[in-house]
Amino acid sequence: MRILIATDAWRPQVNGVVHTLEATAQAAEAQGAKVAFLTPQGFPSVALPSYPGLRVALPGTGEIARRIAAIRPDAIHIATEGPIGHLVRRDCLMNRRAFTTSLHTRFADYLAARWPVPQRWTWAWLRWFHNAGGGTMVSTASLAGELRAHGFRTVLRWPRGVDARLFHPDRAADQGVKRPVFLNVGRLAVEKNVEAFLALDLPGTKLVVGDGPARADLARRFPDAVFLGTRRGADLAAIYASADVFVFPSRTDTFGLVLLEALASGVPVAGFPVAATNDVVGTAPVAALDEDLRAASMRALAIPRARCRQYAETATWEASARCFLDNLVRTGHHAAEPHPAASRRQGQEPSMPTGGTC
Repeated sequence: MRILIATDAWRPQVNGVVHTLEATAQAAEAQGAKVAFLTPQGFPSVALPSYPGLRVALPGTGEIARRIAAIRPDAIHIATEGPIGHLVRRDCLMNRRAFTTSLHTRFADYLAARWPVPQRWTWAWLRWFHNAGGGTMVSTASLAGELRAHGFRTVLRWPRGVDARLFHPDRAADQGVKRPVFLNVGRLAVEKNVEAFLALDLPGTKLVVGDGPARADLARRFPDAVFLGTRRGADLAAIYASADVFVFPSRTDTFGLVLLEALASGVPVAGFPVAATNDVVGTAPVAALDEDLRAASMRALAIPRARCRQYAETATWEASARCFLDNLVRTGHHAAEPHPAASRRQGQEPSMPTGGTC
């Protein structure tokens, strides 16, 4: 199967969407698929004032059509709702190509955190965008339920994984700071709620890995924290494994790949009892979840590291890719299957998958 994944999020961005797409593609190719990406590379772009360092591609409809035709995909997956996602969606509908989508971000919450945009408007736009395809893939059961409640027709599970070879307790290296070490890794933006972590009265050291529009302000307001900037690969893995607790203050993430990376490194998690943390750790004794984030952080210190590692080893990118590929087959990526938009024009509705590990 030749798969085309269209995404507005791509390198040099460092985020969960890019990492998920790359890891899934690598694992899918190991299972016999051929994956190509349609990304912002090669298109003109403009800067985003509210996100320093990030740019938005400005593709043309003709070039989008030419790139799709050159790849000749058997399946098309649209990962983001940006300009590339919109034009690929448009091309698919015009040419009656089956496609799937995925939702990686709680846009309604993120937009509301920045601007006074009514959430019902955002949900209406997302519903219009995603319901045109054969199915919308999401990482967790709670997000699947939320989308169904907002009128999404076909919601498919696409769980996430972790590279347990890279993120491993054995990679620990002295960071030269006072212990215990409380770590946060992620984008430094208002929706990540990093301030809630930095404002805690905790012993030892707070380490922050990542960059984003809020970094300068947070570093100025919390000079006792150590801001390490963006780290990757073995360097990032060593920082994870050297921490005592991973503190996850976000209330709006859809999943949180960093939680699995921390657990694979043998680091227990502290966070709020919200959807992302509940979906990743559930009732497993590898995290302390509490509305009192300081209390959760201190309790997490007592969680055995070996238990965290054992839990993370159950989440693999190979299993994630299998679900992704199964979802493509399930939504009819072959010539005999009518496009879902055509079915709806005939008064039919796509079926809702139930059961299964995906």
